[in-house]
Amino acid sequence: MHEPVLLSLGSINADFEVRVDEPLAEGLTLMAHDFARVGGGKAANVALLARRLGHRAVLIGRVGDDDLREQALAPLRRAGIDLRHVSTAPRTATAVSMITVPPDGKKSIVLAPNANDRWDDAAVRDAVGAIAAAPEGSVLAVDYEVPADVVRAATEAAASRGLRIVLDPSSADRVEADVLGRVFAIAPNAKEAEQLTGIAVDGSDAARRAASRLADRGIAMVCVKMADGGCVLAHGRQFTLVPAVDMDVVDSTGAGDAFTGGLAVALLENRNPVEAACMAVAASGLAVTGYRSQESYPDRQRLDRLLPKIADRVQACA
Repeated sequence: MHEPVLLSLGSINADFEVRVDEPLAEGLTLMAHDFARVGGGKAANVALLARRLGHRAVLIGRVGDDDLREQALAPLRRAGIDLRHVSTAPRTATAVSMITVPPDGKKSIVLAPNANDRWDDAAVRDAVGAIAAAPEGSVLAVDYEVPADVVRAATEAAASRGLRIVLDPSSADRVEADVLGRVFAIAPNAKEAEQLTGIAVDGSDAARRAASRLADRGIAMVCVKMADGGCVLAHGRQFTLVPAVDMDVVDSTGAGDAFTGGLAVALLENRNPVEAACMAVAASGLAVTGYRSQESYPDRQRLDRLLPKIADRVQACA
């Protein structure tokens, strides 16, 4: 029997990040500091968190044939992530994410998708083959920072195997309605939830209504992420508020990816929906306490220390 793995399919980026002393404004040139060249991307971040938490992770995605590919892949290789299904898009740049972080930690990002959007038939076949060969009980985490037809093929392959699928619906304008029917868990932020449901999420009551509407599409677990780092969970016909714990926010970059990764790892560990949502909130909360995304992700010891504090505050959402 092979141990289940976390399959993470989606974006792989080279991140260029700086801190600024005030928010960006039109017509203003800001002096920045703490420049960092690091790896990033939703799928890459999810895979790295899984490794930090002690699980095997297989990354599926695209990089370019430029020097930026090593910036994106080197930290993942050092972490022991399986990169055999990361393929190269010829004559294409690796995706680049340009990030500014003001004093309140609420980052701004400009993303050039580049290789993330350049999948050929061979790359899609390889992705499907990796999912088809995964051990029983594996979980697929997938985001829409790759083309919709790639997500469609991957989710079809996972569903045919009976693997649970965790969807990060970013970018929400790419989400196809019929794909949602294959998804076990989805984790939209407030803006994405509004795009998917038409409900403006301005508080926990609206989040509950949006979660209910998504659950009506056959999704077993819906976690609508709140601006404060908590979430509203819909599972079955039950609704649960998982509040955030106060954190000193340094940099929110990658916090949403940590939420997705925490949720996927919890399902890999066969935790129940409330426990899974708590793990996602804990991972996301710890991710904002350090500068840069991957470097701030928690290990198992830090996560386990925080989990009881979150679980103690869980409450039913009427």
